Amino acid sequence: MMTLTLGAARRTIAEAFPGVAVSALVAATAQFLSEHYGAPAMLMALLLGLALNFLSEEGTRTAPGVAFTARTVLRLGVALLGARISVEMLAGLGPAAIGLVVAGVVLTIGFGLAAARLVGRDWSFALLTGGSVAICGASAAMAIAAVLPRHARSERDLAFTVLSVTVLSTVAMVLYPMLSGLFGFTPRDSGVFLGGTIHDVAQVVGAGFSIGPETGETATLVKLIRVSMLAPVVLCFSLVIRARGLAEREGGKRPPLLPGFVLGFLVLAALNSAGLVPPVLADWAGVLSRWALLIAIAAVGIKTSLARMLDVGGVAIGLIVAETIFLGVFVVAGLHFLS
Repeated sequence: MMTLTLGAARRTIAEAFPGVAVSALVAATAQFLSEHYGAPAMLMALLLGLALNFLSEEGTRTAPGVAFTARTVLRLGVALLGARISVEMLAGLGPAAIGLVVAGVVLTIGFGLAAARLVGRDWSFALLTGGSVAICGASAAMAIAAVLPRHARSERDLAFTVLSVTVLSTVAMVLYPMLSGLFGFTPRDSGVFLGGTIHDVAQVVGAGFSIGPETGETATLVKLIRVSMLAPVVLCFSLVIRARGLAEREGGKRPPLLPGFVLGFLVLAALNSAGLVPPVLADWAGVLSRWALLIAIAAVGIKTSLARMLDVGGVAIGLIVAETIFLGVFVVAGLHFLS
């Protein structure tokens, strides 16, 4: 029995290796382009992946590994994000700012659902785009996609969402610091604004430290609080989809009661809060998480046809832009109310 198990494992690894290797190579290329030319690594990985869509066609040696990477490596990356979260970190910002951030996440997702219904988009697309805008961009999009019902448009919708939030984050990284000065925000309020509205972590850091150290540190902290909402939100989505049988209605599989990657996220966050994760190990987990997510998004790009992704339409673009504007207006209004 043990020999059979080891043999099956070897066959699985051998079958997956070409696709995993290609995805990792695309991710490494994207990182190189990001470091040397300043383009967002996630965006580069997705675009390079889209150009290699033929590698995911049925019958190619790389197809099984690409599918494995887009699914399993993705979950590993999301789980490892938990090592950067702690209760102490959350308490350091104060209840008012935390309340503003949490309310922004919840209301943006609610706005996305309402707006999607008005423009005729389905609820799963609303959760995908609203959750990615509200929480942490591409990472949230991939985590949410993992618990949504699978359908013919799943890969297209995920690739579109990752592309959109990455582009919007890059625009915000340039535009939002100027808006902070226009609104007359203090360095701390600027940090709350940037961390509470920009989608991806890298762009938050870039925008924050372009203003100053205090703003950069506050923006990073606020952004990590939004990241800490990822596990509870994904868990809630999974429970609602499961309880209402929404996956079965769309011909998909019922999501697990507690997805494994969400459990991993929560366990690592609890260990970090208890001081059981050394800072060096937490830093390594963060690096590994980032690489896992970068490799996974490269695989998602490879699995997605660019022609099919363009079929998403102008309404979908308008929806994700509207969600971004809603979150920005809410945080600005909240800061003026709290000051």
